[in-house]
Amino acid sequence: MKKDEVAMIGFEIVAYSGDARSKLLMLLKEAKSGNFTNVTEGIASVDELLKKAHESQTQMLAAEAGGEEVDLGFIFVHGQDHLMTTLLLRDIVMDMVELYQRTNE
Repeated sequence: MKKDEVAMIGFEIVAYSGDARSKLLMLLKEAKSGNFTNVTEGIASVDELLKKAHESQTQMLAAEAGGEEVDLGFIFVHGQDHLMTTLLLRDIVMDMVELYQRTNE
């Protein structure tokens, strides 16, 4: 896989993860203010974005696992960083939403 192809996958991962991150932070603000009506729907949207990011990642991983030579670049590494931090943020936001819900009961 050529460097420009890997870079495009990296850009996809950054875009999907970035959108998911933005939505997570918005949902956290909603929960903090006591508005939980959109949280379940919002998390489903976040999960769909993260699924797309993961699918992009898997495309490259499968190529390399299949023996294809992959020319890595910083953009892909940057995408991986975005995806991993967003996955962690999702876990933290879910815990915080649960805490906010408990305090508002």
